[in-house]
Amino acid sequence: MMSRDSGIDAMIFDLDGTLVQTEKLKAQAYAEAAVELCPGLDEEDVVEAFKDVVGGTRRDVATHLVERFGLQEAARARLVEFEADEPWQMYVRLRLQIYEERVSDPEVLRSHRWGHTGALLESARSSCQRLGLATSSQWTQARHVLESLDLLEAFHAVVTDDDVENSKPDPEIYLLAAEKLGARPKRCVVVEDSPTGVRAALAAGMEVVAVATEFTRSRLHDLDGLDPARVVDDPADLLPAVSAAVSAAGRGAS
Repeated sequence: MMSRDSGIDAMIFDLDGTLVQTEKLKAQAYAEAAVELCPGLDEEDVVEAFKDVVGGTRRDVATHLVERFGLQEAARARLVEFEADEPWQMYVRLRLQIYEERVSDPEVLRSHRWGHTGALLESARSSCQRLGLATSSQWTQARHVLESLDLLEAFHAVVTDDDVENSKPDPEIYLLAAEKLGARPKRCVVVEDSPTGVRAALAAGMEVVAVATEFTRSRLHDLDGLDPARVVDDPADLLPAVSAAVSAAGRGAS
């Protein structure tokens, strides 16, 4: 894929949806929580609606789904039970309850890891001097995922939503990751799966490879500013796309 003298400073990975299919697990948890609040809903409709906001903050995702499916009244009736002030907070806490119970078993996470991006990470660990992780998850959740996948020591810098004031698509998280890695943004390659994350990395001035999933494929192809050749639909195309990004980043600050 690349050598240590490839000219790039660092490679930075997203976590949820990129290295592990936690977005699928989160979508299912949001759907189950919505159906618990409004039993007449179809879980598949909630999962489909989740695709519109995948990669966003908990507040943004929950607010969108609460409004989309009219969950306000049912959620408001359980604010005291969940020690919440707003319907979206109650909904998030119910979703977290369902999700965290499911992923408390590390085997669930291991069975949902992505093979192609995992192989890319292993290759990068042996060929790239500096590796970073930039995730919209909070540290406690990210740590559990990384520990379950035996990846806690894989990165030279890990930046989570706890470390920034502005979440993706703001570039802050990627710029902070580059700073922690001692890397120049123009010589960083980012591997992402969500349009929100891609916009953040592009705004940071980095080269981006977007790994499409069932939750992000259509929106990635419609995204302005992203070279269509950098959207990976077929896992077999991942390494060529990354190699092209590495070459471009190597020329970026020359």
